[in-house]
Amino acid sequence: MPELREHAGRHYAVQFHYALPDDAWCVELSEAVPAPAAWTEIPDAATHLPGAAFVVAVIPDEDPDPEPTVHIHSHDEHVIPYEIMRWFMEQVAEQVERRRAALAQEGRPEAVG
Repeated sequence: MPELREHAGRHYAVQFHYALPDDAWCVELSEAVPAPAAWTEIPDAATHLPGAAFVVAVIPDEDPDPEPTVHIHSHDEHVIPYEIMRWFMEQVAEQVERRRAALAQEGRPEAVG
């Protein structure tokens, strides 16, 4: 389930997914888009959904050597408010720490970085 946040009248979404080809967790930041109008009749339905990701953090899962990276994906210019970028990077930092803790619990050396 994506996490949503509103800032200055705009909606943003952070969502997590696993990328099998990269053996990595991805944390995506996007501007949220309104949910379909038909959803207004559904109790507790989301009002916004994640749009196309324009910033993606990739956190390696299997190999502790590669560092997490941040990728910028955009055909258009996106202005990201500081508070939203800070929120996104907090989510990334938490995911990195969870992954490092899991690797340590498995007895693997901790990743550098």
